[in-house]
Amino acid sequence: MTAIAVFGAALATALATGLGALPFAVKRRGLRRWLGPANGLASGVMLGASASLLIEGVDRSGSRTALGCLAGAVFVYFAYRVVGDKPAFTLGTLGGADARKALLIVGVMTAHSAAEGIGVGAAFGDTKAFGLLIAAAIAVQNIPEGLAISLVLVPRGTRVRSAAGWSVFSSLPQPLLAVPAFLFVEQFRAVLPVGLGFAAGAMVWMVGRELLPEALAYGPRRAVVADTAVAFVLMLALQLRLAA
Repeated sequence: MTAIAVFGAALATALATGLGALPFAVKRRGLRRWLGPANGLASGVMLGASASLLIEGVDRSGSRTALGCLAGAVFVYFAYRVVGDKPAFTLGTLGGADARKALLIVGVMTAHSAAEGIGVGAAFGDTKAFGLLIAAAIAVQNIPEGLAISLVLVPRGTRVRSAAGWSVFSSLPQPLLAVPAFLFVEQFRAVLPVGLGFAAGAMVWMVGRELLPEALAYGPRRAVVADTAVAFVLMLALQLRLAA
């Protein structure tokens, strides 16, 4: 297996993330009133992914995973403080609080993708067959992760094409980190638990501080809780199934 082939496989996993925006190509109007359920679904997807990351990280090193988790939460906290509620802050067609949420979720999912990229490269460092299996599994689970990003962006006015682009952008660390992880597999395996914990901590903080409170503000509490719980169970089951 060559480094170019590893890069190509990891790039395919990144492109799969853009498929998560496809459901919004069917209906684009009047989406903002669905912010409550959309945020609930996005929260469930992210919490399910976080739980899977923590399980995988603790299985490798509990202490390093905990350290990464704390670092991820602290990082997003300070990122939130830096961005704040500045009304002049913009991201594409979004401004103010909407732009802040868009930036934070793209940043958080990018951190998540970094850990996945290391995982792909390390898998190819074992055998080609194992690497292809892990790459295919990550490509499948990247689709609901792209959906989570789109659930936050599209109801706020981002075009579907732009949401797909941001989703793919969030997964670019996968091909960029897969190659060095493949070439220096032992060194990257040592830091993988920290990366897994970092991504989980960042996502949990984002859900608790941004997505769920807004979901409960916009939508009926029972519906939001149900959406979050269903998305959490389905995402966790998918990731555990693919990891088995």
